[in-house]
Amino acid sequence: MHSSSDNPSPAQGVIIERRAVALRKFDDRIPVIYRKHIDLPETVADWIAGWTGSSLFLTGPIGVGKTLTAWRTCRRWLEAQYAPGEPWQGTPLIQTWRSTALFDALRPDAADGQGRVLLKELQRCELLFIDDLAAARASTWTQERLFELFDERYINRRPVIITCDVLPNELAEVTGPRVASRLAEMCRNSVVLLEGNDFRKGAAA
Repeated sequence: MHSSSDNPSPAQGVIIERRAVALRKFDDRIPVIYRKHIDLPETVADWIAGWTGSSLFLTGPIGVGKTLTAWRTCRRWLEAQYAPGEPWQGTPLIQTWRSTALFDALRPDAADGQGRVLLKELQRCELLFIDDLAAARASTWTQERLFELFDERYINRRPVIITCDVLPNELAEVTGPRVASRLAEMCRNSVVLLEGNDFRKGAAA
């Protein structure tokens, strides 16, 4: 027989329902190829459990699963925000971008002309995931917008998840030295090297 303490309170019931809805909506956003479940590296699981405002930098050779790991990390991070004891502040907003698409959207001549609006959204969302950061070529103008983005998240301790095949201190050519410096500090204790073979080549063999 269950005691009344086993049943969630009305407030807890609302949080449980909101959590289910948030996870379902996020699952719908995950690209099909990245929907499979994987065991996250222990260092990544530790980051989710106690990130305290730090950011996460996933690096390693091409094809080792950085993007898959990042998507699963975003989902686990979202799930963790609803854990018992966490302060309830509504549904956390996660922004996810490929670097090439992000740089295009931030250009001053972008087709929708909403670059400044997007920049504000990226500065304020609870978690920002940028995939394959070194893949894009940034203009001086884009580097200035990236500085606005990362500086705001840096001073307010809002986390970023980055995937990249180079280390944070090697990003200056893409992001500019000021962003690279901030990223190096934001991810100081959370740079995770993923190793292994290129799984895409293995799948094609």
